Amino acid sequence: MKYIQEFRDPEKAKFLLQGIEHLTQQLNATAEKPIRLMEVCGGHTHTIFKFGLEELLPRGIDLIHGPGCPVCVLPMNRVDDCVSIAEREDVILTTFGDAMRVPGSHKSLLQAKAAGQDIRMVYSPMDALQLARNNPEHNVVFFGLGFETTMPSTAFTVLQAKAEQIPNFFLFCNHITIIPTLRAILADSDLRLDGFIGPGHVSMIIGTEGYDFIASEHRKPFVVAGFEPLDILQSVWMLLKQFEEQRCEVENQYRRVVPTQGNLAAQQAMDQVFQLREQFEWRGLGSIPESGVEMRPEFVDFDAEKVFAVRDVPVVDPAECQCGEVLKGRLKPWQCQVFGKSCTPDNPIGALMVSSEGACAAYYNYGSRWREQAEVEATL
Repeated sequence: MKYIQEFRDPEKAKFLLQGIEHLTQQLNATAEKPIRLMEVCGGHTHTIFKFGLEELLPRGIDLIHGPGCPVCVLPMNRVDDCVSIAEREDVILTTFGDAMRVPGSHKSLLQAKAAGQDIRMVYSPMDALQLARNNPEHNVVFFGLGFETTMPSTAFTVLQAKAEQIPNFFLFCNHITIIPTLRAILADSDLRLDGFIGPGHVSMIIGTEGYDFIASEHRKPFVVAGFEPLDILQSVWMLLKQFEEQRCEVENQYRRVVPTQGNLAAQQAMDQVFQLREQFEWRGLGSIPESGVEMRPEFVDFDAEKVFAVRDVPVVDPAECQCGEVLKGRLKPWQCQVFGKSCTPDNPIGALMVSSEGACAAYYNYGSRWREQAEVEATL
């Protein structure tokens, strides 16, 4: 298949792995003292496990699975508020398919739909806007979430709704933004990371310059990566090459998609519709300053959070979940006390088991061999 198989070529993968092995030895990295690299994006986590990349890498490379899955980090109280909006008789609630299964404190949207609420899956916010045009007797609410990857399409939809003066379209905004989140991770005094595999989709929108502080202030190499196996392996090699040459820079492995300046039209639309929140709650990480966005006051008529007066009462995660420790690299997913027992993809308790891009779900579906090997070694 054109433009896919080229990035899954086994011979090229072997060549990159030989280079990674050589650099790992040159840097004296071992299983006891590994180089720790965080892949920020959940899409990267999924690729790493789907293609068994973690098992192919030398034991001196330790991959840490970051908070880049927006479905996984959505706090339960926001799901609760979304369900409460959906339970209004005059509302048709719409969202993406992967948001339907996120557990709230009482139920998910999928369970609310099974109970009879009018909740519909859409492929874009524009589908929700069309529903509003077709159903003027109902209030149509779009449950928007995601990083800068999905934020522009939501912004363009709100601008279109305002241009057409559609009175029955509303946005329940749960979009989050990547740079403050990385700042929060780097500010952790217990941080044990040596470098980052940067998110490709988000960078397509925001460009690469926003990451410069990571190299200049925190002295951590950062490589924006694509999502195919060779993209990931080449990015690991590029990070190791920086260590070997004692450089610390932001590099772009995903140049075929990510321009340095990002998508200026998308950035303008986001700036026009959204502003930073003072605080936003993340499942597993707690409250992070300026890590979420809300609608600007001039769009208040389309803001479901204001129109429907949601409660926004914080809900504490189940005590047995250790998602925060996994996100910070202190635990591997399978070391969580409920992993694969009471917490599974069919019955997720922790945030990271919800989406296929969550670290725990990826381990559960693809990582058994690695886990079993580690468990055997622990008993020796």
